[in-house]
Amino acid sequence: MQRRSFLGSAVAGLAMPAAHATGAEAAPAITNNCKTACDWLTTAAADAGFAADLETRFSAGLQSGLLRDLHAVLVSRHSALVLEYYGKGVDQAWGRPLGEVTFGEDTLHDVRSVTKSIVGILYGIALERRLVPPIDAPLLAQFPEYPDLAADPQRARLTVRHALNMTLGLEWKEQGQQALYNSAENSEIAMENAPDRYRYALDRPVIAEPGTRWIYSGGNVALIGALITRGSGKTLPEFAREALFGPLGITRFEWAAGRDGVASAASGLRLRARDLLKIGRMLLDKGRYNDQQLVPAEWITESFKPVIATGDGLRYGRLWYSGANARVPALPGTPSWVAGIGLGGQRLWLLPDAHLVAVTFSGQYQDPEQWVSPIRVWREIVLANLLRLR
Repeated sequence: MQRRSFLGSAVAGLAMPAAHATGAEAAPAITNNCKTACDWLTTAAADAGFAADLETRFSAGLQSGLLRDLHAVLVSRHSALVLEYYGKGVDQAWGRPLGEVTFGEDTLHDVRSVTKSIVGILYGIALERRLVPPIDAPLLAQFPEYPDLAADPQRARLTVRHALNMTLGLEWKEQGQQALYNSAENSEIAMENAPDRYRYALDRPVIAEPGTRWIYSGGNVALIGALITRGSGKTLPEFAREALFGPLGITRFEWAAGRDGVASAASGLRLRARDLLKIGRMLLDKGRYNDQQLVPAEWITESFKPVIATGDGLRYGRLWYSGANARVPALPGTPSWVAGIGLGGQRLWLLPDAHLVAVTFSGQYQDPEQWVSPIRVWREIVLANLLRLR
């Protein structure tokens, strides 16, 4: 399918590109439409197992207003792009206003808390290289500069695993209205403004037994990022470039840092939509890319396993969400999906059973209903229209 913007297209009588051949037995029609250095091929929706009018249905959602403020939507199956949309809208870079932006395949965009999931990948790589402690290692032992915290019997039981699963049991306010970056109650902002971000993350009040309660926390991921940095001797962006982005051919990215110069492991990454999609594809390929094992396959499997409920119908693994709450015509029951989820509508969706990846970028950073459009894209456009596995 040709890369295009659907803004301004009329739904009634929308002309479908010739590549959208119908029929279950049609041979795959894959073409290379990359306009910049990339390795993405494109294919017709019907040839990828989707409803032939997938583009029309997506366009109708945009024009009806049911899908709002979408900056980019990309869908791929088996290494081929099925849908690629770029819009226009007001955006920001980690809170810094950018004004109105016309988005395209080369535009960087905040991924916000999808950064957490990427950091989880980086920890798996670092662990394979024996640069970081095993996940059941005591967490406070990795921060010897805080002997007073390590002496607390309640905190002494905290492990790296608890930080990866967000089950440290330490108070953290970063959900609901507290998630908004203009909220004085946001613990991530308080951590960024603290004289010592790691002490701030570790000395929060204990409110639950370790491993028993999921508490969303950018502080947990800041600690994981610190372990990667200390073990590798590199900043988080440097390690990401060397260990993951470089081998994937990701040449452009930005990583916002706090006042102390430390890159935000919780939310600071900016990527191109195609590059985030490529990361998703690599994960579904069990960590392999161009015949190179970038991420240990076992780490990916274990990261995706749900270990604790989030309280809103989802479950959580090692910095990845999972769910099984949507029907897919091509699959029985309600198959499990995995996702990295970021403030404002940023998503990396994975449906392993169908080798399906989707990315959404949006600018709804301060909208209480920011989750609506990404969910509609995933459930009503992507999953509901996957008719065959081929």
